[in-house]
Amino acid sequence: MVLHNSAEGEEGSIRLQISDLQRLSETDSVGNTMFQPQTSIEKKDSNTSASVGPLTKPTVSAPEKKLTLFALRLAVLEKAATGLGTLGFIWATVVLLGGFAITLENSDFWFITIILLIEGTRIFSRSHELEWQHQATWSITEAGINSFRAMRMSSSFIFGSIKAFFNPVLPVRKQSQTSRQTAGINDERNLRGFNVQGKTIRTWRSSEVPLLPYAQWVFRARHISKLLYWLQLLSASACIALSLMKLIKHNYGDVEKGDTDKRNRKAALSVFYSLALAEALLFLMEKTYYEYKVSYCKLLEEVNKECELDRSGLVSIRRFFYDAYSKCVNGSIFDGLKMDMVSYGMDLLGSNSTDEQLIGAKILHQFAMSPRYSDDTLQKMGINLSVIERLVEILNWTDPDEEAIRKWAAEILSKLAGKKQNSIRVAGIPGAMESISSLLQTSRSSSGACDEISEKKTHSDHGNYDLWTFNHLGLLILKKLARDLDNCGKIGNTRGLLPKIIDFTHAEEVLLKAVDVTPAQLLTLKRSLQLVKRLVSTTGNTGNILRREISEIVFTISNIRVILRHGEKHPKLQLLGIEILSSLALEEEATERIGGTGGVLKGLFNIFLQKEREREEIVVTNREVITSAGEALAMLVLESRNNCHRILKFCVVDSLVVALDSPLVRINAARVLRNLCTYSGKNCFNQLKGIANAAPTVLKEIMSEEHKLKEVMVGLAPHVLSLLSPEESSLMFERAGVTEAEVAYELVEILRTYRHPRIKVPRIRRFSIELAIWMMKHKPTNIQKFKELGMEKELEHVLETTAELESFNIFSGTVGMSRHNTTIYSLVETALELLTDE
Repeated sequence: MVLHNSAEGEEGSIRLQISDLQRLSETDSVGNTMFQPQTSIEKKDSNTSASVGPLTKPTVSAPEKKLTLFALRLAVLEKAATGLGTLGFIWATVVLLGGFAITLENSDFWFITIILLIEGTRIFSRSHELEWQHQATWSITEAGINSFRAMRMSSSFIFGSIKAFFNPVLPVRKQSQTSRQTAGINDERNLRGFNVQGKTIRTWRSSEVPLLPYAQWVFRARHISKLLYWLQLLSASACIALSLMKLIKHNYGDVEKGDTDKRNRKAALSVFYSLALAEALLFLMEKTYYEYKVSYCKLLEEVNKECELDRSGLVSIRRFFYDAYSKCVNGSIFDGLKMDMVSYGMDLLGSNSTDEQLIGAKILHQFAMSPRYSDDTLQKMGINLSVIERLVEILNWTDPDEEAIRKWAAEILSKLAGKKQNSIRVAGIPGAMESISSLLQTSRSSSGACDEISEKKTHSDHGNYDLWTFNHLGLLILKKLARDLDNCGKIGNTRGLLPKIIDFTHAEEVLLKAVDVTPAQLLTLKRSLQLVKRLVSTTGNTGNILRREISEIVFTISNIRVILRHGEKHPKLQLLGIEILSSLALEEEATERIGGTGGVLKGLFNIFLQKEREREEIVVTNREVITSAGEALAMLVLESRNNCHRILKFCVVDSLVVALDSPLVRINAARVLRNLCTYSGKNCFNQLKGIANAAPTVLKEIMSEEHKLKEVMVGLAPHVLSLLSPEESSLMFERAGVTEAEVAYELVEILRTYRHPRIKVPRIRRFSIELAIWMMKHKPTNIQKFKELGMEKELEHVLETTAELESFNIFSGTVGMSRHNTTIYSLVETALELLTDE
């Protein structure tokens, strides 16, 4: 950690290295429980920690920039060729045919006419060329690279005639853009969703349109595109041949002396043939450059690989390139440079064409999942509400033919929900929670009887539809959305969603005990438990409502009981289940439901009170499970007389006393014992008598340096000692090897050390005063000892520094819960009265 003084102000600035922050986070996270408040500073999430520090990722060049630059260069050649062609057309019509039409030689007249027909048609049919380019992408895997220039032969005279003759057919071809075909983009893995085999296709595929009623195979659009491609090359070659023939021979006819009408004919014809030659050469240069980059250099395949798309992604790359080329040709040559794959994918996703939606979803999915491009992609999508709305809408598409795009949309949303701002935007869309709920395919059949619950139906197999994948994605999205308090409230308010989530927390005994079970088989169970944990740990009024509603679902606690009983091989699942029980115990009614569910308390004790030998051999995860089980038990006996009586029937008091010597469980064992003494009632004295054996251990630990341990032991001490007679208590002090004077000194030192309440040990001053009161009441000679140690002064200081922090047993975030019956102010007053009465 480095401390710098600010040059512009009086306050200093502190800079923390990332390693320092990690150490601080680890230190703060140790021992975080409901028995101490959790502030926003201490509670760090991945988003916060990731944003700390001036860390910047290296800039990654977008692969599609190669395509837009390539499209620009082609457009330059195309516009130059078009400009020369236009100039040649004007020159021929105005100068040659207008001025020398009568005096032209027969061969020149026909050469000019043929060239004009070829070039003129090409110049004035630009829109049709680009339209054919766009349509060619749907049959790209069959036509290959021949698709690029296939539409250029729309300039030919033959196609012009066909277009005019079959004009009623062409609108059908235009409308076919919204067709359902996906030729050439079928992914071997997962694109069965758009397979239309066996279904009625009500629109034409652009590559299958029969332009003539007969010889349909020959006159299909995709075959004509191949024919036009080669005719285009022939036409350009013809222009070059005709122009060169005339330019080389210069056989423009003889001009007689004095014939002023023909004196400029030779120069005019040379200019025209030169323009026609230049235009054709530029076109062939453009074509050669295209073939070199696409066929030889494999530019499209290279960009496809850099974009991390699969083989079917070539369609997306080609489509992007054609659209960039169209923009460069139709508008400014720089318009295409403004395009990028992410924006392009978002535009396609918002289209009304299912084919374009599929391509757009595939692009966005791949870029959102790629480690290289995900940050930029998610940032762009996150600020585009229309895209988020479309993704949410797609979640409702349950047609098996739309499985692929629905899965991609769900995976994209799962990534978007990982960012807090994006999660708020996703949840803020009307109907978003209902759409996400539609991913969870589990339901209960309707039952007409009011005295029974219908059987659960989990749709694990529905033909070839991968329902479990959607279950995983739905739970993952909800889990990420649940990081926000408001989103938790929306999840709880969504009709039927909480019961669905709870249904996924059920696990069969066979699955939990299986030796060869894979993590994927437990993924749904794990995610559902993680989601429930986040919901029940929500703070404020929203958390109270969620805990009440979740505990009221009759399967919640029993599902967790199965995990506690049979989940020894899956400690992480047990840990999640125990943490859910601890959070539910914040509600009084939920506490009674947990205690009243047979086997839950016993299951927690079985985990918590393992043999010392076993505790030493288990791994860290299991230690967390044991610690959490102890905390859950302490929560369940807090202010619950019924649960206290249930636990006392288990005859576990002696085991809890022994556990006070174990470093792993002694803190929570002390909490359980203290709550049993406090809330069991006077009628349970005989059952609690065994706790008196813990007195020596408790008195020794009061003298320890560990603050948390000292707090719980000081809190337990007056309850343990109150079970003993004066003679017995004196004997316990002797067995502990400490004197009452040493304990009194330690209590005063505690008040002197903790001048103000501390978050980590919020009750240590209260417990110290309670023990001091017991000692003064138990033996009046202790009053003088406390006076000599300056107890009165420290108590007066406590009066000046009391806080609400010291008034509660447990906390939900920064909100105190389970207020102590006696205020710390009353305790101080009682102690001062004892000190002054002597």
